Amino acid sequence: MRRLLTAVTGVLLCAGCGPTVDLTQGLKVDVINTGWYDMGIVNGQNRLVPMVTFTLKNVSDRRLGALEVNALFRRVTEKDEWGSGFLVVNGSKGVLAGATSDPITIKSNLGYTGSEQSRQEMLSNSHFVDAKVELFGKYGSAQWTRLGEYPVERKLIEADRSTAPTR
Repeated sequence: MRRLLTAVTGVLLCAGCGPTVDLTQGLKVDVINTGWYDMGIVNGQNRLVPMVTFTLKNVSDRRLGALEVNALFRRVTEKDEWGSGFLVVNGSKGVLAGATSDPITIKSNLGYTGSEQSRQEMLSNSHFVDAKVELFGKYGSAQWTRLGEYPVERKLIEADRSTAPTR
């Protein structure tokens, strides 16, 4: 009985094993939009955060299960991470071979705040520093893979407040 249990456990553990897909070759990133998302007024100040919207196309011949994406935002003048965002794509089913994900939007948890300038004026301020976003992907137990780096366009992306609850 113990041998049977050991054999079944081994089979179950290896069920997810198999050849991995090199995400740099098997996943295509299509950036739809980047910009500065208007978070509205937070603690009495205007708040803008960098964001990116993109799709992922699985160009491999395997399903990429439990696909995760991590976005690291950096000011273009700095090497250190400024903010980040994380998202699981399509839950546990992942992205099927040949399929493209729905649009994915990730916003940074950090950004700029200002109380005396409009949001548009904040973007044209002489002290404003542009940002870039670096995308990383991983599926299953594979390691994080760098998918690419993209500039964040210096434009305002306003929130759709029409669907926001009224108070």
